[in-house]
Amino acid sequence: MNKAVFEKVASVNNLKLGNMMKVEIAGKEICISNIDGKYYAIGNQFTHMGCLLSDGELEGENVTCPCHGSVFNLKTGAVLKGSAKTSEPVFEVKVDSEQVLVNV
Repeated sequence: MNKAVFEKVASVNNLKLGNMMKVEIAGKEICISNIDGKYYAIGNQFTHMGCLLSDGELEGENVTCPCHGSVFNLKTGAVLKGSAKTSEPVFEVKVDSEQVLVNV
């Protein structure tokens, strides 16, 4: 059984309420968001044209891809509308001593 390995990606001071940011862990592009004081992580690189979701528009718990307007839920990675066909992977997030950590 594999033990979860969490990587430190940001300080809670770097990721303010209602914001998101791009991080890279183990070669994976990840979009971290702070929604209502809770942190979420999904895949960041939209499969069509490699656009970064972290460059998109955040509205509530959803992000709109800056290239083609597909909308993803930042809590679940699910595609809500647009040309995207595949959900983004979701990564477990936790906060420890003011540090945001992600399990990849």
